[in-house]
Order: sequence, then structure tokens, then C-alpha cells
Amino acid sequence: MPAILQTLPPLTGHADGVWLKGDWHLHSRHSTDSSNNPLAKIVGFAERLGFDYLAITDHDVHVRGAVAQHTWADPEFGSDSVLLFYGAELTAARGHINILSTQPYDHQRVFDHRDDRDWDLLALKRTLGIHMSANHPSTKNHYGYSFDLADSIEVWNSSVWPRNIPGVRIWDDMLLSGRMLGARGGSDAHHGVPDRPEDTVPLSVEATANYVGTPTTWIFASSRSTQAILEALVQGRASVSANPNNPRVEFYADLDGDGVMDMMMGDNATPGGSPVTFEVRMVGGGIAGVSYTVRVIKNRSEFASFTMDPQSRSVQFADMPEPGVRTYYRVEVEGPQAVYPEVPNSMALSQNMVALSNPLYFNYDPQF
Repeated sequence: MPAILQTLPPLTGHADGVWLKGDWHLHSRHSTDSSNNPLAKIVGFAERLGFDYLAITDHDVHVRGAVAQHTWADPEFGSDSVLLFYGAELTAARGHINILSTQPYDHQRVFDHRDDRDWDLLALKRTLGIHMSANHPSTKNHYGYSFDLADSIEVWNSSVWPRNIPGVRIWDDMLLSGRMLGARGGSDAHHGVPDRPEDTVPLSVEATANYVGTPTTWIFASSRSTQAILEALVQGRASVSANPNNPRVEFYADLDGDGVMDMMMGDNATPGGSPVTFEVRMVGGGIAGVSYTVRVIKNRSEFASFTMDPQSRSVQFADMPEPGVRTYYRVEVEGPQAVYPEVPNSMALSQNMVALSNPLYFNYDPQF
């Protein structure tokens, strides 16, 4: 059982930083179950739509671990405007993990040791300095490793929201157990729109329903760099929207009652024994005049539901986190989907789930 600490590190504040949007889970032609999806098509799409970062995570099993000689060696792996992570989807008997790094690393070692004991994999992860992100924890080929290996978790995989609901429950279980686990999305897109009719395959239709940005993960990073983005993901300074044209949900708290929001998603503080004011904001995008519904989740259970004012696009509520008790809050936002004309069939699949936040934490042990 993780300890309840008497003191926590001071809050770092959120005055300085930049919001960046991207997709953490994509497959190119270097995954053999992909079609019509060369790297140039993926990157060009992201460049045209103003994405800031991408993680192209091809299946390593298709190249027997040699992603450095395939995806990373592809002349199309690069961009002047989109930040690209080095990575791959570790595809193993116990499930799938997105391996992420700001620089090239020895992925062959990861692949060769994919069936090792978790404590040996943890040692290897630390040696290589890589980020391990638990992929689609409740669907086919789910994440079957210890969550103590995971630096983040994919809670929203593809545009199909309903299939993710069990995975969100798994995330809540991890949070309730005392683990501060940053959440992200990932389209897991495999198929591009064919350039010629004769290139069409049975799964080509997926390109109109699930592609770059379905969903979109927003990261609040200290700078526009891969290192800062990855650090922010680990901290949980992130939220996920069904597509890049939906609003971004931001979640804050006024810890000391001075009227200034001094906590944001991912922050962890010791409550002072008085009510804390929380604020949910919907920023940018969306549909004018819409009253979004905000569901607040506290310690895995629904705490409250609010209708957001369509003009301010914000809502406040108060609660008193109990001193000496570990507590987290997160929010889900429901409403109509903004149109994503480049992926026109995605909105119906996401249904009414517009966005979700990472948690605000109280009394968590950051070293657990």
C-alpha cells in the first residue's frame, strides 16, 4: 500500500507552457497489416492539418524487431514541422506496448526480450531509457504486462469510443491503487485512402473512419520538443479529444481559495482541510452554442454531472479532499461531435464522447 506523505514537492505552476496536439499510435507500410499508408502520406496529412507531433509505431514482429532498419531508415521518416518520436509497437504473446523515445534506441533488444519476466524488462527499460505505454488494455491483443512497467496508458484507442470503456475502468483501477498513470489516446490507424481505385483493399474503408487524430491527444509541454512532450505525458498534463476539431478539455483547481487556479491536470498536492474549487474548461474548436455535459469521476465513481454554460464554456464545482486520504478527480465531456471532414466517418463512431482529462491528485506518493 503506497504511503500517504506528509509533504509533497511544490507545485510547478502552469503559467509557462504550450499546448501541442498529436497522435501516439500509428502504423505505416512497414506494418504488414497496413495498406496504402506510406510514411509520406501520414506525415503529409499531419503537416497539412497542423499537428505538432506523431508517434509512428509499426509492429516490430513484422520485421523481427528490426524497426531501425525499416521504419526509422525510411527516407520518408522526417518532417520540417511535425515532431516525430522514435518508437514501435512491441507485439508479443502477452500483448502490445508502445515503446517511445526521443532518440534512436536498441529496439532489437526489447523485441528479443519481449517474453522475459517483468522485473527483467523493467531493468532493460531503465538501461535503454525508453518510455513504455500500455496499449488498448481491454481489447484484442490487450496489454498483459505489469502496470508497474507502464509510464502511460492508452485509454482511447481508435475513433470507436464504446470499445474503450472497459479500458478506462482498468485505468481507474490503477489510479485507485495509488499509481499516477498518465493517459493518452492513439488512433492505431493502419490504412490510408488509396491513391488509385485499383489500390483499394477490403479494409481501405477504415481510412475514412479512423486516421491521424482520431483521437487527438493534447499535451501541455514546457516547450515544443519531444523531450518536453514525453515528460508532460508521464506527468499527466494531457487530455484527449475525439478529433482535432473538438474542443480541448482543461481541468484546474484552486487549492488555497485565493481565486487563482494553481493546479492543473497531473498535479499532486496535499489538501489543506478546506473546500477546493475545481474548474473545467473547453477551449477552441467545437460547435458554437453547444452545452456540453461534464461528468466528474472521483476515485473511480461518478461524483457529479454538470451542464456547461455555452458562452463561458466552463463550469466550476467544489469538494473537500479528505486530509490523509488519497483522492483523484478526472472529467469526461459529452456532446455533439465537431465535423472532421478529412476523416468523415469518425464522428459517428465516437458517439457522444467529446473529450476526457487526466486526473488531479491529492495525497499521492509520486515515488510509488
